[in-house]
Amino acid sequence: MNISLTDDLRDFVELQVSEHSYTSTSEYVRALLRREKDIASLRSMILAGASGQREPMDDAFFASLRSMVSGPVKQ
Repeated sequence: MNISLTDDLRDFVELQVSEHSYTSTSEYVRALLRREKDIASLRSMILAGASGQREPMDDAFFASLRSMVSGPVKQ
């Protein structure tokens, strides 16, 4: 599989690789894909177990869950 990136995105990926000790751009992209796959899996499990959920489980719902887990943003 080949992926074309803009210069800005390429520079960003290369920076992430160097700052986070990935061995290659491929390793970084694989890590991103695994993270997204885990998020999708977790979302599916939550939705499957939320049959009695009254609040809509949309992007805002998941954003509120993320903020509860990560806590307040420190400046």
